[in-house]
Amino acid sequence: MRFVIVTGMSGAGKSSALKMLEDADYFCVDNLPIPLVDKFAQLTLEGGSGEISKVAVGLDVRSGNAFEQLEGVLDNLREAGISHEILFLDAQDQVLVKRYKETRRNHPLDRTGRVDAGIARERKKLEFLKRRADYIIDTSQLLSRELKQEIDKIFVQNCGFKSLIVTILSFGFKYGIPGDADLVFDVRFLPNPYYLEELRPYTGNDEPVRSFVMNCRQAGEFLDKVEDLVRFLIPNYIVEGKNQLVIGIGCTGGKHRSVTLANGLFQRLAQMEDIGVRVEHRDIDKDASRGK
Repeated sequence: MRFVIVTGMSGAGKSSALKMLEDADYFCVDNLPIPLVDKFAQLTLEGGSGEISKVAVGLDVRSGNAFEQLEGVLDNLREAGISHEILFLDAQDQVLVKRYKETRRNHPLDRTGRVDAGIARERKKLEFLKRRADYIIDTSQLLSRELKQEIDKIFVQNCGFKSLIVTILSFGFKYGIPGDADLVFDVRFLPNPYYLEELRPYTGNDEPVRSFVMNCRQAGEFLDKVEDLVRFLIPNYIVEGKNQLVIGIGCTGGKHRSVTLANGLFQRLAQMEDIGVRVEHRDIDKDASRGK
């Protein structure tokens, strides 16, 4: 039997993850009382019918004071020889605050409306659980379909878990530097396709612009140097427990040069086996009339 505990920060996507596991034929129970976790695990293990072979249990701070008993319950499971996996859903604080404000919900640990205070208290309560987690997925930059892909890879396809998700984000400096970027590179030193009327309507996703940008010797050298730096950093980030890396590549308007080079870096890093890589073009459709 596969027994999965789904937990993590409120607003990080636990309910969505449970639904995805349910769609993958897991028997799912959400917010099970903490004192019943080991008993429930034992009952499903001893069921004997074979009908239930995959179980997922959602646990979080809604359990109140009983949540403090969870560490002991997990120790009991290990001592009883009951194999279990912990999936921890996380997200950056500013992302969680934004999600709460959009849904107009109060944080379960602070009913006064101070979402940031509730998040801080929750992080402290969940420290031990995050340390014990087998899988940590940061949903700050993930779309629902991308979260589903990660869930499927781990719990359906049984693929190796990629603990670090790298997002390569193209952007335009005139729209501001992405606030969640860990590394930012400025490619405005390259010739600008915007000043060629025949290239202006296109983007870095189109071959004419891509060829124009990459025909510049410095573009290839830039990708070589950034790739070398990122390949050096990634193993060290993984050792430190980092699970989300956002690399920002910016030009003036985020339409031509930055898109081309973000795509190029994505193609290179996608060959790495120990990370997940995605590319996003934040400003590619903005200010279409003026271009880049």
